[in-house]
Amino acid sequence: MISRIDLRGDALPEGGALRDLLPRAEFDVEAALEKVRPICEDVHHRGTAALIEYAQKFDGVELAQVRVPAEAVKAALEQLDPAVRAALEESIRRARIVHRNQRRTEHTTQVVPGGTVTEKWVPVERVGLYAPGGRSVYPSSVVMNVVPAQEAGVESIALASPPQKEFGGLPHPTILAACALLGVDEVYAVGGAQAVAMFAYGTTGPDGCPPANMVTGPGNIWVAAAKRYFTGRIGIDTEAGPTEIAVLADSTADPVHVAADLISQAEHDPLAAAVLVTDSAELADAVEKELEPQVAATKHVEDRIKPALAGKQSAIVLVDSLEDGLKVVDAYGAEHLEIQAADAAAWAARVRNAGAIFVGPWAPVSLGDYCAGSNHVLPTGGCACHSSGLSVQSFLRGIHIVDYTRDALAEVTHHVVTLAEAEDLPAHGAALKARFGWKVPQQ
Repeated sequence: MISRIDLRGDALPEGGALRDLLPRAEFDVEAALEKVRPICEDVHHRGTAALIEYAQKFDGVELAQVRVPAEAVKAALEQLDPAVRAALEESIRRARIVHRNQRRTEHTTQVVPGGTVTEKWVPVERVGLYAPGGRSVYPSSVVMNVVPAQEAGVESIALASPPQKEFGGLPHPTILAACALLGVDEVYAVGGAQAVAMFAYGTTGPDGCPPANMVTGPGNIWVAAAKRYFTGRIGIDTEAGPTEIAVLADSTADPVHVAADLISQAEHDPLAAAVLVTDSAELADAVEKELEPQVAATKHVEDRIKPALAGKQSAIVLVDSLEDGLKVVDAYGAEHLEIQAADAAAWAARVRNAGAIFVGPWAPVSLGDYCAGSNHVLPTGGCACHSSGLSVQSFLRGIHIVDYTRDALAEVTHHVVTLAEAEDLPAHGAALKARFGWKVPQQ
């Protein structure tokens, strides 16, 4: 059901050589880019008419308009299962606690007497959020995108989610209910690359969508390709690929827990990655044995879980020691990394590359997906070595405010002139000399 990679016995290679030994899903955004390009440009030129046409083509839905009526958003909340509502409210509450503490404050530094640099943090004005609606429905992704944007102070928030044939062309009602709970009433029944294009270019008309400064939210390869296409025109969070879980474990780990956690991410998608890194062959055997009955007892077996576990992106990786295991998980840079080992917190503190780290047996990835308070929009495909998950900072821009007096400028002018001339940019220096009668002030 799942393959093995044996890295025992020899010294582990470093850098790219080690990364090349590890399992990874194929996710060719560059190839998808050429296919989404005409869709994006069609939305640019034809606006809402193109969005309606693509809803028919890709979603099998005939729409009269793409903007979801406010009464439909309100009705979805009224009809929501009370237990689901309570769970969403708790998820929102915990996410707000964490993200509110991420807010940044303005700070002024006195560089010299009379010379200060202030860094202020300004939220982007408008954000377009994307909530997937393919194999599964993700109201939790609505929470994870909206809460940090709101806590950052973003004034205008819109959300797009694919139209659903079974719900009369509206997005899934649980998505709409989550929007209502969060106070988001600008919702569009638009999916895929065309949703990103709508936010990037904006559309006009009675149900038109003003352009956004930034687009965030997970999606399929077409959404990721559209984000790449518009990078530079809009800000993005990340080109999210298939989900990943890596578990670093020793002989103290419970194989029942490990197997359950691997399966929990495999049920997302046939390209989902489930990786166990362990120095215990006995644990590897026990987990592999435990996978069989747990997989047989759940849903989505043939179309998601089995292909995901059997795919080249999933494996049990055997190492000589947890020290080697730490090197492996750092090279892998998992979206979600669990540490199920003795003294798990100490090992977690040494990890450099992971989207989020889950410490010990009582902090499974599923907790982070919904109710830990952390954000589940995280870097995939090894991008955790240079990128962070979604947070309040994602929606803020740092702006430096430079304020110098005449004396403070005079004191440093000779250095500025010297550096400008060293770079063969004499007009830079002249801009300062002009303020002092074209003479460099004496020091």
